[in-house]
Amino acid sequence: MHTHTHTHTHTHTHTHTHTHTRADLIEDGDLVDVSTLAREAGFKVPVAVTRAVWADCVAWSQDDTKRKRVPQDEEGRLWDVLFMARNFAARNAQGNRVPFALHRVPREGKGHQARIVTLHMHIGGDNGEPVITIMQPTED
Repeated sequence: MHTHTHTHTHTHTHTHTHTHTRADLIEDGDLVDVSTLAREAGFKVPVAVTRAVWADCVAWSQDDTKRKRVPQDEEGRLWDVLFMARNFAARNAQGNRVPFALHRVPREGKGHQARIVTLHMHIGGDNGEPVITIMQPTED
């Protein structure tokens, strides 16, 4: 009697890395393209901010103005982000990720004083093209 044992081991490791391109992220709303105002602020390449940066440092409504008693608007807040990023980048242009500080009135809470926040400016896109993304320090 002949017994044949056949062990068949298949180990398939499928790693589906679905990488989102910058264009996908802008289309999905994870990045906000701010290139038009960025050009006015002196940037020569496309600029986007992450949704988290927009929510924390740019977003502002009439309700925020009433609640905080601080008259601001989104364009002015975005200008502050872009101006500080541009100003800092001009002085510290080494590396592809540059931290910079910004004073902004937080939307959350009761305070109406500007608070300092650190943001990061990342230089370079999916394929090394010259684009800038402004993000929170914890984002990449």
